[in-house]
Amino acid sequence: MASINEFYTEIAFHPGETLAEKLEELKMGPKEFAIRTGKPEKTIIAILKGTSSITPEMAVLFESVLKIPANFWIKRQFNFDEYKAREKRAKAFEEAKDWAKNFPFTDMVKCGWLNSKTKAEEKVAELFYFFGLSSPDAWKDYFFNQQLKVAFRISLAHTKEPYAISAWIRQGEIQAKQIQCGEYSEAQFKKALIRIKNIMATQANNFFEQLQEICLTCGVKVVYTPCIKKAPLSGATRWIDDNPLIQLTGRYKQNDRFWFTFFHEAGHILLHGKKDIFLEDIDYSDADLQKEAEANDFAIEWTFSKEQEEEVLHALPLSTEGILTFAKKFNTHPAMIIGRLQKKELLPYANGRDFFVRLDFGEIFFEE
Repeated sequence: MASINEFYTEIAFHPGETLAEKLEELKMGPKEFAIRTGKPEKTIIAILKGTSSITPEMAVLFESVLKIPANFWIKRQFNFDEYKAREKRAKAFEEAKDWAKNFPFTDMVKCGWLNSKTKAEEKVAELFYFFGLSSPDAWKDYFFNQQLKVAFRISLAHTKEPYAISAWIRQGEIQAKQIQCGEYSEAQFKKALIRIKNIMATQANNFFEQLQEICLTCGVKVVYTPCIKKAPLSGATRWIDDNPLIQLTGRYKQNDRFWFTFFHEAGHILLHGKKDIFLEDIDYSDADLQKEAEANDFAIEWTFSKEQEEEVLHALPLSTEGILTFAKKFNTHPAMIIGRLQKKELLPYANGRDFFVRLDFGEIFFEE
């Protein structure tokens, strides 16, 4: 997390004030100074009134007449121009306060995405810096109007909570930029899924580190971004700088949901285009629903296939030993079997809870 100070309290004066003092000291009027510098008298008067700027070319001319280095005037003019620009910027912060209220600022601070601020204008500045955007209109163009269609082909305009979702998406982008990896290889990624399935089946304590490391060798970035209020997402997939990014939340805090989401996102990478972004748990168009169905089928095949499910169904009711036997046979985790049966209402949710592994990424979880 990083930020910059957008607020400057030091007042800068127009260099025309200093010029006026110097001319008075030299007993030199605007007309004479204009003649000596070769500039129009009206230009000198405008500078003295603070309605015109001293250009570098003028500063060099002033140096010869006033014996004051040109960089003195250039620096004074630069400081004044920046001061006026920041005055204008402060007004923009004031006008964006209502926009900033739409974001779960407190939760974003708790996650370490933003610096804690109390003043509304400072919160606006933090959000601009976080998104790498300069105004609410820029945010709207990026997330609603899809101005950058090559890199971001989804509009959040019709989602229920576009502000919180955009914050979660942006945090994943920031995390991805901090990770270095080689060129993406589809062939290597397909092979890697076999190793990743073994990790899913054994569910070691350091499973996420193993998952990240294996994916990086294929040019795939995997990051964990906790859910924040109003953005109850399970995961997302998109391409950033020619590398696919899988962004996961561990939303339901149990291993079967996590692994299904991972393989679902992997399906998007292998089955669908680079120009799309896929967000889980939001409403999609009919065309996108087809892609979601394809990614679901991909995840089912890798975690607990339909054929394997049929074999289990023919063996019902199952004992604990029977579930473990099937899990070993299919090289999956028992939770994947139990979770599927519960989702299809073939097994009460109270049964088999001991097979699930609660995930803890050491982060804050927010109630939805």
